[in-house]
Amino acid sequence: MDILILVLAIFAGIAFLNSQYQKKRIALLSKHLGRHQMEPLMEKLIEGYLRALGEEDPARRDQIWSMLISTEQTIASQFYRFAQNFSEVDPATTRVSTLPIALPWADRWWPRASFDLRDAFLIHAQGIEKAAANPQQQSPRDKAFTLSAELFLMQHTCHWYCRSRSVASARLLRRHQTRHDQVLAAVAPHTRKSYSRLTGI
Repeated sequence: MDILILVLAIFAGIAFLNSQYQKKRIALLSKHLGRHQMEPLMEKLIEGYLRALGEEDPARRDQIWSMLISTEQTIASQFYRFAQNFSEVDPATTRVSTLPIALPWADRWWPRASFDLRDAFLIHAQGIEKAAANPQQQSPRDKAFTLSAELFLMQHTCHWYCRSRSVASARLLRRHQTRHDQVLAAVAPHTRKSYSRLTGI
């Protein structure tokens, strides 16, 4: 019984420390993201994509695609500025543990099993910017899929930093009905290669 109580006390202590650790990370990221309008812009864009994909009238569908271009460009420019500003954050606070579960300060006591969030955001910024610019002249539908994947992957990274990789993947599946491996397969090859090299996935 004493051992059981001790084990429960240890787990409770870890859970408390983890909660405090995650709150600090959420506050840091929210502080920087709060200067931009990424969340409402993403919602507006995804809703627009779904509306365009469900529109049967070709003329009306083309009109919706055209109206979304400015939102795509705004998201790209805003996130690029965000990534540039975030690159100045103290590197001691931007490590992301690659362990499957969340442990307080895991990125510090096992730095080799971690990556720098600032580098990840720069990768996402480049991917989002290129997807919005559409240099390969993808069809509006294909462009929408690519840009959506870039945005979902970026969102996954944010949740990974604040919580854990497993929690981030669960949220991605719940919010967008898409697995992490599916998103990674749908982003541009350059994003996928750089992201995989950085995170080890």
